[in-house]
Amino acid sequence: MTAPQRPPDLRADCSNCFGLCCVALPFAASADFPVDKDAGRPCGNLREDFRCGVHTELRDRGWVGCTVFDCFGAGQQVSAVTFGGRDWRRTPETAGRMFQVFPVMRALHELLWYATEALALPAAAPVHPQLRRAARDLRQRADGDPESLLALDIAALRADVNALLLRAGELARAGVPGRKKNHRGADLIGARLRGADLRGASLRGARLIAADLTRADLRTADVIGADFRDADLSGADLTGSIFLTQAQLDAARGDATTRLPAALAHPAHWTPPTHGADRRPGG
Repeated sequence: MTAPQRPPDLRADCSNCFGLCCVALPFAASADFPVDKDAGRPCGNLREDFRCGVHTELRDRGWVGCTVFDCFGAGQQVSAVTFGGRDWRRTPETAGRMFQVFPVMRALHELLWYATEALALPAAAPVHPQLRRAARDLRQRADGDPESLLALDIAALRADVNALLLRAGELARAGVPGRKKNHRGADLIGARLRGADLRGASLRGARLIAADLTRADLRTADVIGADFRDADLSGADLTGSIFLTQAQLDAARGDATTRLPAALAHPAHWTPPTHGADRRPGG
């Protein structure tokens, strides 16, 4: 099963965005960020041209949270479409609403990305008609004006779409023979899962922070919302993993022997393989 290429409008295009993720969103000093920042206040690294002044050194300087964030194309949608290219510096009267709209748009685009992934699952054909209707509805809402966007009940929309995504994942996993593990929402922080057979497992929302998944088999596992921060995926097989995002990989650790869906890439910070490493999980 080959993951689809992400549609261009669901890919972040920072060249057509007014640095919204660097302004609209808050963050706190932690392992992910070196300082506190309130929502609506520009990050100190944001330049006048809306580019990051330390982009090539983010990890080294402690800005790990920035390297794993994905707006799913919401930034350019809000900047170029919703507000017609008017930026918050030259037209400060738009700033407040623009910063409020951005997280709403991100939620819509994230749901659209997941719906697109589900539509690429042949086994999920029974729910494809509902998914197509949901995707059309999400796109229509994403094209709305600021007032209509701010009036949306994102929690209700997320619940409706998630029910379809859950069914799509179940249908896809049903094709894996044998009994599948159910770790939905499980606390697997630091878990020792080296070489584990997790084919067709449900890892939806599982907390896998710093888990050892070295050479684990995650083929056709549903990993929507799974937290892979600092999880070791070295030598693991994630080909065909359902709803796997680049951001999840960027938050994890791995190496060149980690097998990924064709549409995703090995993060630059992953380590090279150890000498003689076996590329096959459990081998």
